[in-house]
Amino acid sequence: MIILGVDPGSRITGYGVISGGDAGFSVLACGVVRMKGSMPLPERIGMIWSGLEEVVAATRPDGIAIETAFVGRNVRSALILGQVRGAVIALAARNGLPVREYAPREVKMAVTGYGSAGKEQVASMLTRMLSLGGKPMPSDATDALGIAFCELSRSGTDRAGSQVSSPLPGRKRKKQGWSDFIGDHPELVA
Repeated sequence: MIILGVDPGSRITGYGVISGGDAGFSVLACGVVRMKGSMPLPERIGMIWSGLEEVVAATRPDGIAIETAFVGRNVRSALILGQVRGAVIALAARNGLPVREYAPREVKMAVTGYGSAGKEQVASMLTRMLSLGGKPMPSDATDALGIAFCELSRSGTDRAGSQVSSPLPGRKRKKQGWSDFIGDHPELVA
């Protein structure tokens, strides 16, 4: 199974694609879609859509896992994040992919076994579990890998804390091999 994890953000959106099965987990791609903060929001959302659409076309995931919205004190930020999340969910629907949503605490629990773990702890654990080596990676990409890992590690288990949507009916997708992807998009590999 191949899962695209997305850490949505209006200036930096992280993505991580992990393949998981009986043989273990392997990272197929990860990185960020980075926009200038001075760009109008509709242009930034369009760039996120385009960037993630390329990742979906190249890696052909079986589903998308996305971080749930965190609502803090800044209502404007929450509304902007909601628009970015909506674009990601619409992209999934357009491609016939199911979407699961996970709270940050749930992702931390899946990766480290501790729901209050810090970003550094999560990154360190993912580096070991996914054999990422010592390459520096943007925290948004690491967060996205954690979200994908959470979905893969919960496959076939109780998902009481997550929400799910089904793919669009009648949509069939052609599988594409990893070698097809890497040849065309080496820039997406960490």
